[in-house]
Amino acid sequence: MQYRTFKKIDEKVSLLGMGAMRLPLNEDGSVDEVASVGIIRSAIDAGVNYVDTAYGYHDGQSEVVVGKALQDGYREKVLLADKMPIWLAKDPDAMKEIFYTQLERLQTDCIDMYLVHNITVPIWKRCKKFGLMPFLEEMRDAGKIRYIGFSFHDSPDFFKEVLEDYPWDFCQIQLNYMDKNHQAGVAGLKYAAEKGLGVVIMEPLKGGRLTDAVPPTVQELWDGAHVKRTPAQWAFKWLANMPEVTVMLSGMSSMDQLEKNIEILSDENVSELTDSERALIDRVSDEYNRLIRYSCTGCKYCLPCPKRLDIPKIIGYYNDWNVYQQNPSTKWEYSTWIDKGYHASDCIGCGACEKKCPQSLKITEAMERAAEVFGV
Repeated sequence: MQYRTFKKIDEKVSLLGMGAMRLPLNEDGSVDEVASVGIIRSAIDAGVNYVDTAYGYHDGQSEVVVGKALQDGYREKVLLADKMPIWLAKDPDAMKEIFYTQLERLQTDCIDMYLVHNITVPIWKRCKKFGLMPFLEEMRDAGKIRYIGFSFHDSPDFFKEVLEDYPWDFCQIQLNYMDKNHQAGVAGLKYAAEKGLGVVIMEPLKGGRLTDAVPPTVQELWDGAHVKRTPAQWAFKWLANMPEVTVMLSGMSSMDQLEKNIEILSDENVSELTDSERALIDRVSDEYNRLIRYSCTGCKYCLPCPKRLDIPKIIGYYNDWNVYQQNPSTKWEYSTWIDKGYHASDCIGCGACEKKCPQSLKITEAMERAAEVFGV
């Protein structure tokens, strides 16, 4: 296993991190605890020393299973990461209750890497309103948290604003060769590193979309490479080639996925890419983008929607469904991250968004098609 170091806090971490957002499930949709504990412990036995979970993953089952997996001496072998979902707290007392519930579920007295979950403009405002940062500092002083960070899903400019707004220990961003200019992007990665922060990468395989069902035209490009690699190898190497990347989280739901990822990120040459290989990855990215149905730029000129729909996000999921060969994880993410009452099916077809769209997209049509695909 290859290792890197969180610069500011001087913690050595495996390049592969164990993400607990996509644990194996039973037929009834509950987490398969036996299989999940086995995967997590096997990862740790193989040298993975960063385990990431969150309050809402698998409706709380993720934290419980991670807590069980880290018994019998495993807790001492890892940096444990969890997150505060401030949007679920109605007031500061509820916020504190969430934190103590997490400690209980995880069966631990201290969370090593504690993040403000999913920072966006409204969530950051809510953090300040509820006094989240002073509370986290209080928990750190009490030994219940070691390091304070945040995960991010908003614009590049706001990412820099958040970095400047608090003396963070580390941060977590979504990044892969399809998201290089999306949200924080590569520019945000480098900016955070310049400020001395270690950067955790989520969605290195874009939720499995880059590996599970590759479009024929993309596969042709991969097949033309001088050195033959799997799509997962290309995706991980693209990230590993950037020294600013500290750890890559992968939500592994099977032992086979774990073993393949460990093999890839144990290769001493995993961070090496030639100029021609980087160019190939750029061509693959361009081809994926060519397959997009609705070329939404995320400018948000279409908002606010009278029904409060997050139109760019819904279009994004619909595009992903088509580009990445109807990957089931897209449906799962749509149902998880789009709140009830704000689905594509709630569109009333008023057309207000289309009048404001600088791309002249057929947004009403996109909402209808998204509702058909996702069922809501």
